[in-house]
Amino acid sequence: MKNRKRVSLVLGSGGARGYAHIGVIEELERRGYEIVSVSGASMGALIGGFYACGKLQEYKEWVLGLDVIELGTLLDFSFETAGLIKGDKLFNKLYEFIGKQDIESLPISLTIVATDILNKKEKWFQAGDLLEAIRASISIPTFFIPVKKDGMILADGGILNPLPVAPTMSDKSDLTIAVNLYADTPLPTIKINKEEEKRVESFTKLFYSMFQKNFSKNESLNMLDILDKTFDAMQYTLTNYRLGGYPPDILIDIPKDVCNTYDFHKASEVIRVGRVLAREKLDYELNPSK
Repeated sequence: MKNRKRVSLVLGSGGARGYAHIGVIEELERRGYEIVSVSGASMGALIGGFYACGKLQEYKEWVLGLDVIELGTLLDFSFETAGLIKGDKLFNKLYEFIGKQDIESLPISLTIVATDILNKKEKWFQAGDLLEAIRASISIPTFFIPVKKDGMILADGGILNPLPVAPTMSDKSDLTIAVNLYADTPLPTIKINKEEEKRVESFTKLFYSMFQKNFSKNESLNMLDILDKTFDAMQYTLTNYRLGGYPPDILIDIPKDVCNTYDFHKASEVIRVGRVLAREKLDYELNPSK
């Protein structure tokens, strides 16, 4: 494996767990791997898209520096029944980072997977507007309003394919590495400082206070919790099914308990988990006897 350096990278869906993809990419680059193609669904599509257009570092610095006030300004609640969040403010912000870019013009081959819920099919974006494709792929049902395009209603790519290995099958690379965000594996011990703990606590309070009108926070499961756990159960089952049909050369497992789907305020911790687990997996692949 020492000379197998050209990588097709598959980034799975999983909401805020997808921050782990950043840590994985950083570890691959640190070791000198060349990522020649990326396939991603949902949060994997967002991270993969930003990486492919060379803006991942800027995105990482932004999410790590987000404060409670800025987060609140990005959540534009919808009066439509199709989703709680319109997403316009968030994507206007993302546009500031990447602007108008076409997928086919990127320096790295990219496939973004969304789900056409009207026709019950996967939609692979391998050309066209990058940000539009990302928006379709991360439209978590009931949370973001889905994207209407060319007779399709496009929603989260993880609905049908949470770990899209298939688009990489024809790649001219040395190996395929996939990152699964729904693993039943123990969490590594990651220390966070007191300042980070306070930041996470502040975000958690804000999140539930902003959704109080829609979901009541009490001792039993509220509607948001039920939606979260329902989607997680579906993604977990589909991921294992997809891996059976399209096994990658290397699978980096991120524990599903690293955070909840909507814990986007835990970027620092989750990025570090991704980096640690990528390092452990790659060390094992190089020296399996140890």
